[in-house]
Amino acid sequence: MRLLLRLENATVALVALGAYWHLGAGWWLFLMLILVPDVAMAGYLWGPRIGAICYNALHSYIGVGLLLILAYLTAWDLAVAIALIWAVHIGLDRALGYGLKHMSGFHDTHLGRIGQPVTK
Repeated sequence: MRLLLRLENATVALVALGAYWHLGAGWWLFLMLILVPDVAMAGYLWGPRIGAICYNALHSYIGVGLLLILAYLTAWDLAVAIALIWAVHIGLDRALGYGLKHMSGFHDTHLGRIGQPVTK
């Protein structure tokens, strides 16, 4: 199941990357924003519970979807680009095994423990 989830998220990342390329928003914006969601890891400075909440808030497709809806309703092209970059980030993270965090600690995710073989 974990392998399927990781492949699924790699597909999401590739589709979002292709859509971003098709949008033609510019690669400077992509490079500038691709790691921004990882700023949420600073929440772990206040403990695993706050860290998990912060991390999960910026690593959920819910935010991407809401931003895309806003972009559509307002015809805001920049928001589309940002949402696609965000989707690429989440997809890559999950493809690499960095899933949504449990409150027990950073290494415990919905995809299993970080560093654990995919085949288990």
